[in-house]
Amino acid sequence: MNKGCQRWAVALGLSALLVSVPEAQDRPLPNQEAFLKETRKHLQRDSSVQRNYMYVETRRELKLDKDGGVEEQSVKVLESYPGLPGQPRWERLISENGRPVPAAELAEQDRERAKKANDMAKRLETEPAKEGARQERDWQKLRDERDEAVADIYTVFDIKMTGRERIEGHDTIAFTLTPRPDSKPKTREGEMMKSFAVQAWVSESDHELVKLEADAIDSLSWGFGILARMHKGAHLSFLRRKVNDEVWLPALAQYNGSARVGLLFTLRRSGSFEYSGYKKFTVDTSSSFNTPN
Repeated sequence: MNKGCQRWAVALGLSALLVSVPEAQDRPLPNQEAFLKETRKHLQRDSSVQRNYMYVETRRELKLDKDGGVEEQSVKVLESYPGLPGQPRWERLISENGRPVPAAELAEQDRERAKKANDMAKRLETEPAKEGARQERDWQKLRDERDEAVADIYTVFDIKMTGRERIEGHDTIAFTLTPRPDSKPKTREGEMMKSFAVQAWVSESDHELVKLEADAIDSLSWGFGILARMHKGAHLSFLRRKVNDEVWLPALAQYNGSARVGLLFTLRRSGSFEYSGYKKFTVDTSSSFNTPN
């Protein structure tokens, strides 16, 4: 899955079986403007809350032939930890294609991580004002990038509330998001959004994104249109789950589609990102929580 596609899907805040509840449809739907305003606040602060958790991520990728048959499969399992102050999350590869990463390689990953943490701690000790200011600049940069991507959702899409549906035990409000052809997004993620028609389901009580389905309605280029071009018809989906009754974390992401790389060949891929083993994380300890049913 292209990393940019993954980012915007996450920013949108990137599949469960829908169960209709007829009697729920009798209740009036909330005011769309007020509901979307509150949802936007949650999208903007989600990453801050998620910094308190680690989880296990299983990545599966299938290489497909032109008829959709599987030519090759790869599976990677990683532990995803909160990043150091002002930095993205840290991923620790623990197995690949069913083979555990050797202990020596795990130790090397840990040493590199510990060195970065120790170097940061030393800078805080010797130059607290300078290092604190640097960390705050890095945090602010991440916050600004996140907020700009969220703002582009509302710039790019014509958003319409379509009804109420129940997903994994939660009442959700359903939306369709149709790209406006004349929209002028500010971010790379926003430019990518313009190529997708989206359906989204947001928790009615929490104003948190629960599920998203996106279909490419146009071909999408990246790398200045030379390196790769995702073809029309690609499909992306994203599901989130409420953990410990306090935070919504990624549960499942899936993708399917093809892309031309350069002028030479076409890649056909299908895959998924499955998340489990959620733990509340601090520097000294962590607490485990079972995955909700």
